[in-house]
Amino acid sequence: MPPRDVLVVLYDGVQSLDVTGPFEVFSAVRRFPGRTGYDVRTVSPGGAPVRTNSGLTLVPDGRLEDAGPGADTTVIVPGGQYSADRAPRVTDWLRAHGGRAGRLVSVCTGSLLLAEAGLLDGLRATTHWAACERMARDYPAVRVEAEPIYVRDGRVATSAGVTAGIDLALALVEEDLGRDLALTIARHLVVFLRRPGNQAQFSAQLSAQTARREPLRDVQQWITEHPGEDLSVEALAARAALSPRHFARAFQAETGVTPGRYVERVRVEHARRLLEDSRDGIAAIARACGYGTPEALRRAFVRALGQPPAEYRRRFGPGSA
Repeated sequence: MPPRDVLVVLYDGVQSLDVTGPFEVFSAVRRFPGRTGYDVRTVSPGGAPVRTNSGLTLVPDGRLEDAGPGADTTVIVPGGQYSADRAPRVTDWLRAHGGRAGRLVSVCTGSLLLAEAGLLDGLRATTHWAACERMARDYPAVRVEAEPIYVRDGRVATSAGVTAGIDLALALVEEDLGRDLALTIARHLVVFLRRPGNQAQFSAQLSAQTARREPLRDVQQWITEHPGEDLSVEALAARAALSPRHFARAFQAETGVTPGRYVERVRVEHARRLLEDSRDGIAAIARACGYGTPEALRRAFVRALGQPPAEYRRRFGPGSA
């Protein structure tokens, strides 16, 4: 089988890691004898060198205008610092040629260029967390999903900020060439092949704001360190020396989420780590994370990750490769 074509679109202001992360993943396949790899090429408007948003200069392989993607081509659009009027040649090319590509992939805010070209209309998509609100506002035809690190909808795949592009590239290698090779590449790059696309962009601690008042910050830390304890509003309010009603209002006002929502995020995150890294039974993990029963853990997992704990462990647990 001939190498699969991967076309990476460059432009001034592009984020360098959005380019080099997926580039390294796809290029790594060539290091393994007997493997059909990828023919990875970079193009830019006019074939001119581009300056990344960190100041690096990238010299493309060719001109964007000469590139004609086919059904076996994966087109990658990295993110960067731009506005629609600064990248009209890229959006014009995407509008004219994007529909012919076998796969359209964006990293970070590259999804905004796909949306500007009309290629995400009616599709589910994600982007960097800081751009999700803008994307939903400026492109109402796009079904924006703010939390996942990447989203697949048919032949279109969009990923969140920076390193999520590596996760998505590994998922595409796994789809094309198998999990064993993708896992080997992940090990060579010293990254994990365990982040499913519907994993949240942030941990529970990062996705919520840190409370300003010390008693509430202490409660946040207590929740993180003791997911198996009684974390009811009444118990947490007592730790903060507040009435339950006052505590619930103050916690949501300072963190942006309700106490119950924060507790669930922490518990699911802790359960996910135990499923990935330990061989404890589902019942033991449910108790350790404060769910009490495997059924309660199953319901929480399906709500948060779209799959039950047993399936998650099968895909991402010890020895899953």
